[in-house]
Amino acid sequence: MTPPLHPLSGTELETRREHVAGRLLESSARHSFDPVTEVGWDAPLVDDLPYMPFERMSLYGTELWEGLTHSQRVELSKHEFASGMQVGLWFELILMQLLARYAYDLDPRSRHAQYALTELGDETRHSIMFARAADKLGVPHYKPARLTHELSRLAKATMGGPSMFGAVLVAEETTDRMQRAMMDDENIQPLMRQVNRIHVIEEARHVRFARDEVVHRMAGMNPVSREFHRHVCAVISYMIIDSMIDPRVYASVGIAPREGRAAALANPHYQDTRRWMAEKITAFLRENGLIGGPSTAIWKRAYLI
Repeated sequence: MTPPLHPLSGTELETRREHVAGRLLESSARHSFDPVTEVGWDAPLVDDLPYMPFERMSLYGTELWEGLTHSQRVELSKHEFASGMQVGLWFELILMQLLARYAYDLDPRSRHAQYALTELGDETRHSIMFARAADKLGVPHYKPARLTHELSRLAKATMGGPSMFGAVLVAEETTDRMQRAMMDDENIQPLMRQVNRIHVIEEARHVRFARDEVVHRMAGMNPVSREFHRHVCAVISYMIIDSMIDPRVYASVGIAPREGRAAALANPHYQDTRRWMAEKITAFLRENGLIGGPSTAIWKRAYLI
């Protein structure tokens, strides 16, 4: 359950932060992984085994999907998963810069600061893991659109407060929802299940850290600041979810990228998948006042609510 929305005094907030950070540091010491040695990189990929559930793919249920053979669907699943993974890597590079900037103003002796630095280390390993997985799959370098990439330079240099942590949670919890559904599914490639399992276990700590920050930074916030952070969080979240699938993935099965993207965005199954991926985090953000007001339309346009 989310704590009730009420502002804490400076001393109370610092005490709570230190308690949460201490528990997360203990968990990190017990349950951290080195993907270089703990993922079976040398194991062969399994022929005709999907890389993600077909029903969660962007074209599932469309006429384009019906025209694909099983092998083509498997191939497209590889490219869609790889796109989401590499876009996740792009966002983790942004997150690492946000965390470093956040930690810059903290007392490094505090457990809170030390956990922020610990998360930085986790994200570095995750980025290497995603890069190695993409190389293993032999896929192109999938990435966000050029405009999104360039605008993100400004975001990573200026974002802060609850909208920063809210957008981080959207990126982490939408991918987490998908990965939890895959990590124990024996119908999915073993390599992908290993990658997903490591990421899910370690991201659970990151989510706890960011959720705690959202709760207490939104408590007692004045209406003007609240609307500002709502809009920033909505816009960044839209950019994140809309970047997950690089349109070039469709070329892997002979579909023109523009045609594939148009079909995906108009696909009710894919729209439902986006909402399913986001339903836990959007409920949390709404409960804590970070979704509401005019910016709600942006969340709806992104098919996140």
